Amino acid sequence: MQITDHSITLKRPDDWHLHLRDGLALESVIADSARQFARAIVMPNLRPPVTTVALAAAYKTRIENALVKTGYEGKFEPLMTLYLTDNTSAEEIQKAAESGFIHAVKLYPAGATTNSDAGVTDLLGKCRPALEALQKHGMPLLVHGEVTDPTIDLFDREAVFIERVMMPLRRDFPELKVVFEHITTQEGAHYVRDAQGPVAATITAHHLLYNRNAIFTGGIRPHYYCLPVLKREKHRLALLEAATSDSTRFFLGTDSAPHAKGLKEHACGCAGCYTAVHAMELYATAFELAGKLDKLEAFASLNGPDFYGLPRNQTSITLERTEYSIPAELPYAGNTTLVPLAAGENLNWKMK
Repeated sequence: MQITDHSITLKRPDDWHLHLRDGLALESVIADSARQFARAIVMPNLRPPVTTVALAAAYKTRIENALVKTGYEGKFEPLMTLYLTDNTSAEEIQKAAESGFIHAVKLYPAGATTNSDAGVTDLLGKCRPALEALQKHGMPLLVHGEVTDPTIDLFDREAVFIERVMMPLRRDFPELKVVFEHITTQEGAHYVRDAQGPVAATITAHHLLYNRNAIFTGGIRPHYYCLPVLKREKHRLALLEAATSDSTRFFLGTDSAPHAKGLKEHACGCAGCYTAVHAMELYATAFELAGKLDKLEAFASLNGPDFYGLPRNQTSITLERTEYSIPAELPYAGNTTLVPLAAGENLNWKMK
């Protein structure tokens, strides 16, 4: 990694948590990720969800076709995942492990987030065969770490998930590789930091930069609404400390989630922040604010591939210190538009 007064050069990063959608939406957003990242773990929460190896192969082909249309053929590798359900079989997990292109399985507690209605209702009660197969084959389980119990406060759901789900899971499957996705709390950061066994976590740029005040400053700002929701300032600071630490357990996952402007600015707006267009600029901003730019490469480019057992990228990217105005809107599927996070604001970094 090279840092000067005017630029940062680092190994090309990967995005270990990305929503690409499908169809025209996929074609609208794929170039934003391919321009910055070499690879990305692609989320499987489509409608219908990507629950089998055959469906994952078909989705991978559609992503590759979109890369051809946008001029990024061969420059970006989608790392596919399966959507875990109550009925996922050990045989399907074995097929996934043998496929060569499926790299993880995603746990969505039923009802936790966008397109999660087909998710798991009882992880240890109904998914044991799949979990045993994942542990046997060394394939990571990616967890959306929130309980969906309506009696639990929205802001406490991650901490309760650790107690109710994560700890029993780790007790019963101590060798299972687990990625605690998009952690948002001090409890999450400390759990991953201190846990025994192969545990890691992704952290988004928006959870490093903003606390829950951002959703309400000057009125309701729906483009800052995501799940898991932004938390208190003490949690943001704990995440920033984890991301900029020497721990190899934390790495970049944007959770970039595109929704048409009209579906965000709606009476019941969708959850998700679109950050793919300026992801590395946002992360650089967060690390600079913490005075830890020298830690950015490990977080963005090294820790993720090391955990997944994949080679580190050999090419590089450069961010230049220059004013970058975040676009107010971007073209999206059909005749709709997409509003990126912090639209209209300025950053001090721009990818060359």
